[in-house]
Amino acid sequence: MLTIYDVLRSPLVTEKSNYQVNKLRQYVFSVAREATKTQIKDAIEIIFDVKVVRVNVINAPAKRTRRARSRRLLVRNSGFKKAIVTLVPEDRIPIFEGVE
Repeated sequence: MLTIYDVLRSPLVTEKSNYQVNKLRQYVFSVAREATKTQIKDAIEIIFDVKVVRVNVINAPAKRTRRARSRRLLVRNSGFKKAIVTLVPEDRIPIFEGVE
């Protein structure tokens, strides 16, 4: 059983997520693989004290990459689950506020 603090792993800050924060009021988080949409919604509403309108979940696949020194050795990076959370227009999460 996941607690609300185990559901959210970390915020994902990229150029695309920065655009989503500023224009669309959507925040992107890396979440636990076992987390459901209702658990993610409850965790964000309780931890950040905001009102969530919608939660979209994406399972990012694992990717194969190469080592820099030996070109033949392939390494498999594990996949992860991310959640895109849309908030009410008057709410904001202060973690993403420094990058605008």
